[in-house]
Amino acid sequence: MEPVNAIQAKDISKAYGEKVLFQGISLSIAQGQKVALIARNGTGKTTLLNILAGLDQPDEGYCTYKTGLRIAYLPQEPSFDPGLSVSEALLSVDNEQTRAIRSYEEFMGEAGNANDPAKAGELQKQIERMDSLQAWDYEQRVKQILTMLKVGNLRAKVKSLSGGQVKRLALARILIEEPGFVLLDEPTNHLDISMIEWLEAFLSRQKITLLMVTHDRYFLDSVCNEILEMENGIIHTYKGGYAHYLEKKQERKNAEASQNEKAINLLRRETEWMRRSPPARTTKSKARIQAFHELTDKAAKQQEAGAGEIRMDMARLGKKVLELQNVRKSYDSIAVVHDFSHVFNRGERVGVVGPNGTGKSTLLNIITRAVQPDAGKVITGETIQFGYFRQEGIKAENHKKVIEVITDHAERIRMDKDHWMSAAQFLRYFNFPNHMHHDRVEKLSGGEKRRLYLLTVLIKNPNFLILDEPTNDLDIDTLNLLEDYLLRYQGCLVIVSHDRYFLDRLSDHLFVFKNVGDIKDFPGNYTAYRKKQQQTTPAGKKTRKDEKTVRTVRPREKKKPSYKEEKEFELLDAAIQKLETEKIQLLEKMNAGHLSPEELVKASKRFQETEALINEKTDRWLELSELI
Repeated sequence: MEPVNAIQAKDISKAYGEKVLFQGISLSIAQGQKVALIARNGTGKTTLLNILAGLDQPDEGYCTYKTGLRIAYLPQEPSFDPGLSVSEALLSVDNEQTRAIRSYEEFMGEAGNANDPAKAGELQKQIERMDSLQAWDYEQRVKQILTMLKVGNLRAKVKSLSGGQVKRLALARILIEEPGFVLLDEPTNHLDISMIEWLEAFLSRQKITLLMVTHDRYFLDSVCNEILEMENGIIHTYKGGYAHYLEKKQERKNAEASQNEKAINLLRRETEWMRRSPPARTTKSKARIQAFHELTDKAAKQQEAGAGEIRMDMARLGKKVLELQNVRKSYDSIAVVHDFSHVFNRGERVGVVGPNGTGKSTLLNIITRAVQPDAGKVITGETIQFGYFRQEGIKAENHKKVIEVITDHAERIRMDKDHWMSAAQFLRYFNFPNHMHHDRVEKLSGGEKRRLYLLTVLIKNPNFLILDEPTNDLDIDTLNLLEDYLLRYQGCLVIVSHDRYFLDRLSDHLFVFKNVGDIKDFPGNYTAYRKKQQQTTPAGKKTRKDEKTVRTVRPREKKKPSYKEEKEFELLDAAIQKLETEKIQLLEKMNAGHLSPEELVKASKRFQETEALINEKTDRWLELSELI
C-alpha cells in the first residue's frame, strides 16, 4: 500500500527581484515521515518553509495538502501579541481540551467555588468533563513541556521575554498542539544541551509528520529518517541518517567531478571555436553559442561551490600561554565563578558546557580580561593574541558592503609564511561568491551575517581562539568547513556550544558548569561525559526528574488523588510561579546597583531563601504530579 502524502510541492519557483532562489523544484512528504532539509545559508530554506506553511506563495507551481491536515510552523524568529501573558499565548489554541481546562481553571479561580456546597454539582460537572476529555493528562503534558523548556512564569507578559524565551514559548505551543504536520526552522537555537536531548527524545517518540531545517547533526540523525538537500536550486533526496547522507553525497560528487572534467575539456574546445567563429552565425552556430554560455555559467558555479578549505597562519605562540589562579567572580553576593584554577597549554582544546545562566560567558570575559575577577590572578603570556567570536553577532553597519567589512580589517590576509590572499579571494574561500561581495550587509541572511562575523575574527590570525555558540544559524557546509580549519588550528581553542557533534570533533576535555559557579574539568569529549553520567546512575533506576520526562501520566480513573491533594497541587503551581517572579525581581534589583550595602545583604539573603523554597516546592509538585 502506497503511503499517503501529507504534503506535496510541484514545480515551485521563487525569486526576489533578480535573485532566483529555486526554480521548478518538487518534493513530497508522506504521512509519518520525519525529514530534514539542509542547504547553504541564503539559498531559500526559510522561504521554502514559508511556502509549505502557506505563509508565502510561489511564483510558479503549487502545493497540495492532505484533507484536514493541521499545520504548525516554528519560524526562526516567532512572534506573539506582546500584550498576552505566557499562559494566554500557550492556551490560545482552540480545542475541546483547552476549553475544558480554561473553564475548570476559571471556576476554581472564583473565590469560594471549590468549598461552596451549592456549587458542588457544577464542580462535579467540571471534573467529569475533564475526565471524559482526558484533559488531566493533557494538562500534565503541558506542564511537562513547560518544565523541560524552562518556560517559567505563566503570568509574565510576552513583551517582557527575551528572544530565546519567545522561541522556547513558540516551540512549547507547537508541542502542546499536537498538529498533523510540523515545520521547524532551527528548533535547537536558544536551547541548552539538556533541552535539546529532551526534545530529541520527545520528537523521536511522537507519531507526527515533520520537516525541519537544522544544523545540529546529532539531532538530525536521531529524529529524521530522510534528508533533502537543496543545492543550486535542485532537491537531492537521501533515505537514511546523516552518515548515509555523507556517503551518498560523496558518491554523487565523485560522479559530478568526472562529468566536470569532461565539461572543462569541452569548454576549452568551445572557447577555441568561439574565437575562430565568423561573424555571420547560422542557426546551428547560435545554438552552439548559447550552449557555450550555459557551459561557462555552469563552470563558474562549480568553481564558486568548490571554494572550501581554509588554511591560515596564526601569530607565534610562546611557551607561556594562560594561567588562572583561584579566580573568583560574584555579582551581588552570587558566586558566578568560584575559586577556579587552570593552566592552559599550547594546542589545548576545551569545550564549555552547562545550563544557560551558570556563568559560562563570565568565565570567557575573565579569560580575555573584559571582566576583572574579584579575587585570584589571570596571568597571560606575552605572545597571546585573542580572537573572540561572541554570541551577539556582527557589529558591522548594515549599509556597508560585504567586501568593505573585510577590508576594514585588512586588504590582504596572510594564509601562511609565503602565501597571501586578497579580501575578495578570502571571501570566496569562505563561500561568499563574487556576486555577493558588493551586497549590503542588510541583505544577508542571519546565517550569512554570522559567517561574515566569523571571518572578521579569523582574519586577525589569533593564537587563542574563543568561540561562544559559533554554530547558531550556520549551515552544515560552513560547519564542516569551520571544523576542518579548527582541526588543523595549532593555537588554543575554547568553545561554548550546545552542538554535541561540534564539541565531540573539536574538544579534548570539558569545563562543565553544573550549577552557578561550580566548574568541573572532565577529561574527554561530550559523548564520553554523557556516558560517564549514565554510568553513575544506578542500573534500572531513574531520578524523579527523569521519570517525569519519560512516563505517561496515569489515567485519572485508575487512581484518583484526593481533593486535598488536587488543591495542594494547584496552589503549589501558583506558589512556584510567584516565587520565580520574586527571584527575577530580586536579581534585577541586585544587578541595578541602586541598593545600599544593608539592602544588598538583605536582598541576597532573600534570594537564597527563595531558591531553597522553589526547590522544596518543586520536589513536592513532582511528587504530586506522579500521583495526579
